[in-house]
Amino acid sequence: MAIHKILRRSLSAEKRSTEVPKGHLAVYVGESEKKRFIIPLTYLNDPLFQELLCQAEDEFEFHHPMGGLTIPCSEESFIDLTTYLSRT
Repeated sequence: MAIHKILRRSLSAEKRSTEVPKGHLAVYVGESEKKRFIIPLTYLNDPLFQELLCQAEDEFEFHHPMGGLTIPCSEESFIDLTTYLSRT
């Protein structure tokens, strides 16, 4: 699936802090259990993605418990959005 090429989850804790390719950002997504995704920085300019960032700001302010940007939505919704963004 194309989404797996775009969203690469790191499986080991040791790799989490170091494996973010240039031009990408690690985000944590989920409502209860958080999963780590690597996304292109270009997504940050999209109005739909910015809405998710506003939700994250409302919920977490500047305290992100995972140590990185945490987005409070379902993993399925996040994948749907990033799939859409990868096609535009």
